[in-house]
Amino acid sequence: MFSIAGETLQVYFLGTAGALPTPNRNPACIMIRRGADSLLFDCGEGAQQQMMRARTGFTVDAIFISHWHADHYLGVPGLIHTLSFMGRTEPLTIYGPRWVDEFVDGILKLAKKPPGFRLEAHALNHGDVVPFKGYKIRAFSAQHGIPGLGYILEEDARPGRFNREEAIRLGVPEGRLFGKLQRGEDITIETDGVETVVAADQVVGPSRPGRKIIYTGDTRPNVRSWLGWGMDADLLIHDATFDESERDRAPEVFHSTAADAGMVAAQIDAARLALVHTSSRYTNTITHIQDAGEHYSGQVFAPVDLEIIEIPYRS
Repeated sequence: MFSIAGETLQVYFLGTAGALPTPNRNPACIMIRRGADSLLFDCGEGAQQQMMRARTGFTVDAIFISHWHADHYLGVPGLIHTLSFMGRTEPLTIYGPRWVDEFVDGILKLAKKPPGFRLEAHALNHGDVVPFKGYKIRAFSAQHGIPGLGYILEEDARPGRFNREEAIRLGVPEGRLFGKLQRGEDITIETDGVETVVAADQVVGPSRPGRKIIYTGDTRPNVRSWLGWGMDADLLIHDATFDESERDRAPEVFHSTAADAGMVAAQIDAARLALVHTSSRYTNTITHIQDAGEHYSGQVFAPVDLEIIEIPYRS
């Protein structure tokens, strides 16, 4: 049985800088809102102010950290303090690669007064899945010189298209029975005293995929490790620290160029490519977008901080 699709899916680019912040870019922080859920992917310094500027509020259901470089997690202690000050009582889970337990223990030791809610640490490995209602988060390995993960948000499959005309032809009255069929339930109708079963697959087409967002965190191109999970992504958010002028430096520091990101987007047939983690040495991202476009024909953009996009259904 299917749940009827229709939840909003929005991406808030709260921090798009590289290792160092700039006057216009904060360290890494991406918020994804799926229906009523708000998830943070990395939480760099200043994340709280960015949340206020973007008017997201402070409802956070889970935090996913990609790796233990400070520009990706320094915003967490302050956010926890604010959540406690605002009276939060429900537990908050912080997911991440190895050492997430030590990270959460460190936060609790640093605070002389514990927060008013329980902090839970959950270490993830390549391939691990965290289920949510209507979607899941899958972790995959990154190549960054230390234990690191990227994350795939993938919605559950949604029902196929409902053939209203065929349902009426079969004698199904409009109303609640239409909804049952759309959810994959067979129904029984009575016509001239004769009961007839109408199967859902008689009036509902093949199931359609949900939406998919990929966040790589800091990494070298590593698509082979998650190719089977990442195909046909609606949005790929990829490390693009350098443009092609620094192609030789990128492997030395375990980062990607914008051209690398473009090649990954082409390989997985992504609908859109967002270039993030831009090094502070660049005053604009014109060359980044051009470099990615040499290898990828889809939509490429380098989001500015506080940019918000909506992810539509593919069909």
